[in-house]
Amino acid sequence: MDTVTTRRSRRRRVHLPLFFFSAAFLLVFFQTCTVSLGLNYTNYRPVGTLRLARIQRHLDKINKPSIKTIQCPDGDIIDCVHKHKQPALDHPLLKNHKIQRVAPEKPKVRMVSRDNGSEGVRRAWQTWHQEGERCPKGTIPIRRSTVHDVLRAKSLYQFGKKERGSSLLPQSRSIAPDVVSGNGHEHAIAYTGTSQEMYGAKATINVWDPSIQVVNEFSLSQIWVLSGSFDGSDLNSIEAGWQVSPELYGDSQPRLFTYWTSDAYQTTGCYNLLCSGFVQTNSEIAIGASISPVSHYSGNQYDITMLIWKDPKLGNWWLGFADNTLVGYWPAELFTHLADHATMVEWGGEVVNTRPNGEHTSTQMGSGHFAELGFGRASYFRNLEVVDADNSLSSVEDISSLAENTNCYNIMSSFSNEWGTHFYYGGPGQNPQCQ
Repeated sequence: MDTVTTRRSRRRRVHLPLFFFSAAFLLVFFQTCTVSLGLNYTNYRPVGTLRLARIQRHLDKINKPSIKTIQCPDGDIIDCVHKHKQPALDHPLLKNHKIQRVAPEKPKVRMVSRDNGSEGVRRAWQTWHQEGERCPKGTIPIRRSTVHDVLRAKSLYQFGKKERGSSLLPQSRSIAPDVVSGNGHEHAIAYTGTSQEMYGAKATINVWDPSIQVVNEFSLSQIWVLSGSFDGSDLNSIEAGWQVSPELYGDSQPRLFTYWTSDAYQTTGCYNLLCSGFVQTNSEIAIGASISPVSHYSGNQYDITMLIWKDPKLGNWWLGFADNTLVGYWPAELFTHLADHATMVEWGGEVVNTRPNGEHTSTQMGSGHFAELGFGRASYFRNLEVVDADNSLSSVEDISSLAENTNCYNIMSSFSNEWGTHFYYGGPGQNPQCQ
């Protein structure tokens, strides 16, 4: 693998001269083209030079100058950026923020689960490490964003953001708006009640590469940590998991992702590091990078463990990956309600159903198979835990579940000594019973 070390600015590194020799009003046709798993990512659209200039200015803000650049085997480019130059610190609320240097106190484990009940379960990691590449100490790895990435989005403003849905359904005012927004998103989730104070959540999720029917649909599996008014505009949400999103990444690989919002997805927050906010401290985990290997039907299962919790001393919300890896944190300054505590946690899967050709999408959730098929065939979340006011992890005892259309995607929960509270979930989407 070729590794290029550079200190040049991002403006010099991104080459777009072909677009700017044109007259100001000339429209050029920009072709975005990626071929993966049979999906057609080619999209011709007219792009004016003024729009390209706006896109480039935005990319210059989020693609920070790197100390080292890594070309990954999956096609990604990872920039090793000095941690004090990362996008997070551009946020207006973080102008005087000092990156937390002392590791937070990790949640105490009340009961150690015997995680030896299933053969064939292994840990997944990230593809960009396969050739032994690493970012230097004092830097963080950032997946480089390109003009192609922006042009796949509906607009520059929407790049890296979730679509804001319509108002909540009256019977579901205790569920997050992206879960019951009525905007084509469908789910199979488990969730806690809203009567308790929570300070974090944890789960282990197996990773798959679900098929996506059209480019602007996605499939994800994640944890939501929530607080605020579920039927208003001040909901705070912190989210992390894995997702397959051709529109966001230009391929069909499962990728580690994060998201946050402090106003119910209206204007604040974004995926990964595509806007300022999340402060990364780890030099080995690239948010937005692909995960490998993935689980196989009736074969080995590969999973990742995600932990989100509030530092009891400084109040920042930290993200843990795998067993003991600290990725970074969402500063307390970003939030209103989550500056105190969470009132609900959700775990599960989500897809976008755009009803291509007037029929339910065939985009898969999880493994693409229903929950009742169980281990090795269906997707799972295992060892569901929450963090309490004493910074202790405890197994979730009472959970409710929701799936809008069980003929398309469903969920089944259970309990065992090895996996604690857990559930299987997922489905194929379109089938004779799901139209």
